[in-house]
Amino acid sequence: MKKFLVLLLAFVAIQMNAQDLAHYKKIVKELSSAKYQGRGYAKGGANKAGKYLVKEFEKAGADEVVCQPFTIDINTFCGKMEMWADGKKLVPGVDYSMREYSPGVKGEFPVYHVDTLNFDAEKMYADLAKPEYANCLVACEFWFTYRHHDAFGPLQKDDFPNAGFIYTWPAPIKFFKAYGHRVVSKPIIWVTPEAIEGVKSVRTNIENEFLKDYELFNVIAKVAGEKHDSCYVFTAHYDHLGNLGKKVYYAGANDNASGIATIVTLAEYYAQNKPEYDMYFIAFSGEDANLRGSEFYAKNPLAPLSQIKYLFNIDMIGDNNPVQYCEASDEGMRGFALFEKINGEKGYFEALNRGELAANSDHYPFAERHVPCIFLENQEGDAFKYYHTIYDTYKTVRFESYEPVFKMIRDFVERY
Repeated sequence: MKKFLVLLLAFVAIQMNAQDLAHYKKIVKELSSAKYQGRGYAKGGANKAGKYLVKEFEKAGADEVVCQPFTIDINTFCGKMEMWADGKKLVPGVDYSMREYSPGVKGEFPVYHVDTLNFDAEKMYADLAKPEYANCLVACEFWFTYRHHDAFGPLQKDDFPNAGFIYTWPAPIKFFKAYGHRVVSKPIIWVTPEAIEGVKSVRTNIENEFLKDYELFNVIAKVAGEKHDSCYVFTAHYDHLGNLGKKVYYAGANDNASGIATIVTLAEYYAQNKPEYDMYFIAFSGEDANLRGSEFYAKNPLAPLSQIKYLFNIDMIGDNNPVQYCEASDEGMRGFALFEKINGEKGYFEALNRGELAANSDHYPFAERHVPCIFLENQEGDAFKYYHTIYDTYKTVRFESYEPVFKMIRDFVERY
């Protein structure tokens, strides 16, 4: 009888783990579906996802769920998105995308290809002054322009005769939102090298819309603990890149449906296993717009930041690298040592790779304010190459890191 009971308990434990993974997958699949149009800041995508998360936290058993509104200014591309290179129609999201602060651009333009092997800034200026390059688009490899900013900076001014820029980036082409709080005067188009090589002219019909004071909100769920003088905080962002034209959207399964699904299932776990301290689960919006949601919360916290025992920011864990990437705040280094100890004992990952603290996700506004925190992101696995591309979908996201991350956080809270 005793042996049977042990086997039964083991079976129940296995089923609970399987159920967690099933719930996790369900949330990732839902948030990366066409219904949310990439969870962007237009077409209601991000806010629709936020409303879904309110219901998910309520179903998970949270004691409180509130929404914290804030506004952003953001440039968007939800209208026409058409481009032809020497008459060949290019595919948005595959052959090209837009720099996030670019205006729209419509017309036909000659293309000036920068000679990067024999680069001479003065010769480039002289060439661009010739009649055949009037109102042209200057095409050059992005990192070359970055390294020669002093030479390319003048071309961005209105008094220089070029119409704009084509920056080449290897496939899969990426799209960003971080600096979309403004619009510059000249368009910047990201294009794969293959799509623009040797092209003499391009025709475009690309529309942008700048949204002023666009309303977003953070979703904050609380599971009450036995004690209320301190708390743990679990964060992830639910917004993503949204649309590139009317038909293309960025699903963001790994970035960051994977992190959001993790904190929802953690909320469910702690609702079923009453914690010692209050637990806050914060789903941020505006992360892809330069951490706007987390910055707003850090300035307007629901509980004093000084009460946070530890904060876990979970971003892009939908991958399969056996080495887990981390960043820790200065105050969080004691906790990082415990993470390493737990991982060494349990073997959740082959190693924890700690990088330098950077403003690359929602832990950073808290780290700046001396909150002990850690950032967990599973880099360089099979899904990572699709970061910020249209290929970050439910088909390419991986699930191997979810349970190790979940268990490592659970064990940490028990022992910290």
